[in-house]
Amino acid sequence: MADDAKARQGEKGAAPAPAGEDVKLTKLAECAGCGAKVGAGELARLLSDIRVRRDPNLLVGFDKSDDAAVYRVTDDIALVQTVDFFPPIADDPYTYGAIAAANALSDVYAMGGEPKVALNVMAVPEDMPADVVHQILRGGYEKVYEAGASIVGGHSIYDREPKYGLAVTGFVNPARMLTNSGARPGDALVLTKALGVGVITTAAKAGLAAPADVAAAEAQMMRLNRYARDVMVAHDVHAATDVTGFGLLGHALEMAQGANVSLELDAAAPALLSPRVRELARLGILPAGMYRNRHFAESSVDVGDVPRDVQDLLFCPETSGGLLISVAAADADALLADLLADGRVPDARVVGCVGEAGAAGGARIALR
Repeated sequence: MADDAKARQGEKGAAPAPAGEDVKLTKLAECAGCGAKVGAGELARLLSDIRVRRDPNLLVGFDKSDDAAVYRVTDDIALVQTVDFFPPIADDPYTYGAIAAANALSDVYAMGGEPKVALNVMAVPEDMPADVVHQILRGGYEKVYEAGASIVGGHSIYDREPKYGLAVTGFVNPARMLTNSGARPGDALVLTKALGVGVITTAAKAGLAAPADVAAAEAQMMRLNRYARDVMVAHDVHAATDVTGFGLLGHALEMAQGANVSLELDAAAPALLSPRVRELARLGILPAGMYRNRHFAESSVDVGDVPRDVQDLLFCPETSGGLLISVAAADADALLADLLADGRVPDARVVGCVGEAGAAGGARIALR
């Protein structure tokens, strides 16, 4: 996506450096990107006793731990709706805006849908330079434009900590809708982006990340999951979710629970953004979200003899991460070949498989 992002900027001229370029956005936030999400276990507890309206046209609601809500309008059209925003994950305001937009759009892609309209959600300090705010918004607008959708308004407030994201509405054919609960025993699991964003961005906040690694992480976060989605929907895919704040293992666990299956993951299979990612993890350069995710999911994961640093990477939040796709085993090689041939999904890998549900109370996920 590095070249892809540059190409998008190049069409309108390179993104200008803001006059307020001394503003270090990540220094204004305690948590970065999807690492700021409320933990999955805590979120489930907070929502546990809230009544859900029963509506036959509400195909997916918040009670299903899925990526977006889906509401059927006609037999052929359903609305896909989501909202996502977070504190700065990058110091450059244009880059931050583009990443936040790509991350919000991803929820619609994970359902097999196409985004159409979006609303800005923004909070900024009252003294933030106007050109910095403008660049955040421009990053969001251009990423939504790349998605073939339109920003049609939004809402902004003053806050000491900046936050930006989108509320997105898209469409999907209800008969072709994907959820995170459709995985079938025998399926192969494909992951479309590399891991390591959480570790690299945490290292960057501490001044410990190599510039090339930061550039690679930002380029990947800006890459839309549109390209993986467009390939995915042409194959025999049974389930999908995007890997974001709950990490690969947190989102994989939701997939396993939703479908009442078990998953086997090859811990060495996912691509890594840099060889230095494991070294940083061994040094304990990890976001707080990793510990929340581990607390939520570790009782359902048999880690085997996988090294601790690799475990940590699999639990680590991944801002604007890839799609985790459950595809019929007979179609897995073709799906992977088409993803890699696209050129904009260079790190797609087969990372595991789906099995039958194990004994009650046993691990849902086994690492090998």
